[in-house]
Amino acid sequence: MDFARTWLPFLYLYGVGGIAFVLGMVLILRTNALRTTFHRHKKWVYVLLYGFLFYAGLHALFIYLAIGSQ
Repeated sequence: MDFARTWLPFLYLYGVGGIAFVLGMVLILRTNALRTTFHRHKKWVYVLLYGFLFYAGLHALFIYLAIGSQ
């Protein structure tokens, strides 16, 4: 399989989704919906960032393993 059928959809998914995620994070931080001065809120910021990176990494790993098996 070529790049356009494997990695390009991945880059689009996490690129556009990442932009939406970052805009959402900026919005909730600027409106003080999540205050990083509170320990509990700071934990949620880390959970959200870790979750996004974890699923992107897991997805990339599975794509890599699927390509390597051919």
